[in-house]
Amino acid sequence: MTPHVLDDGSLFIRTRLTIPAHEIALRVTTSGGPGGQHANRSLTRVVASFDVAESQVLSNADRALLLEKIGPVVRTSAGRFRSQGQNRAAAFEQLAEKIAVALTRLPPRRPTKPTKARRFAGSMTRRLADA
Repeated sequence: MTPHVLDDGSLFIRTRLTIPAHEIALRVTTSGGPGGQHANRSLTRVVASFDVAESQVLSNADRALLLEKIGPVVRTSAGRFRSQGQNRAAAFEQLAEKIAVALTRLPPRRPTKPTKARRFAGSMTRRLADA
């Protein structure tokens, strides 16, 4: 299941992890770039941050994994929309996705042998180089 934002503003990451809205800090600023008279006064860009080290909902294993992969604070920002509400939703979605990706554990790699064709190609190039 993909991570998403719930109606109350909390982030649903996976079945056993939901980050409540009160653990996510929001900051609004003016969007950068060129614009008209209204653009430089509107607080539409949203920066969402989640403090991994101080979170109450993370298990010790999840906290260690997040600290290792993305550090003590996770931040995302969104400013591509004209409204603060749309940018807030986009920043929350980005934050949920970033945390979900960092929490995925890859299976360990099993070493394999080279194929017969690869072994043959290697001997053929050596033989041609010797000639």
